[in-house]
Amino acid sequence: MPKQNTKPSDYPQAVIKQIELLAQNIGIARKRRHETQAQWAKKLGVSQPTMARIERGDPSVAMASYVMCMWLINQASGLADLIAPQNDHASLEREVTKARSRGASSATASPPHLGVSPAATNHATTVAGLAALLAKAEPKSK
Repeated sequence: MPKQNTKPSDYPQAVIKQIELLAQNIGIARKRRHETQAQWAKKLGVSQPTMARIERGDPSVAMASYVMCMWLINQASGLADLIAPQNDHASLEREVTKARSRGASSATASPPHLGVSPAATNHATTVAGLAALLAKAEPKSK
């Protein structure tokens, strides 16, 4: 197994709290289903002591084990959706700022028939639309 560069004790407190909350929710879900740690460990393909570590919020347990627990709880939910591009607010804010600094020129992206991909045109339109929405939301100075 590869060596971890960052020790769990060096993780930001907010990350540790999220892992603890995740672990707590996993334990609650397992207990509400009236299943043992051994039963869940078998479903996950891990040992019972590893399952206990998951429920304690041990950050050194493999991410795949935590993701598998989440999948066992809610198979319809997509973990990747949490960080999908449309939910990356910091990047969206940067793009809006960049669009604002370019002024109206970003809203007039080249039409697709001039060799610009529809995805790039869609992206430029989305950024311009976000900039317009944010401009409406900002309080007007007197």
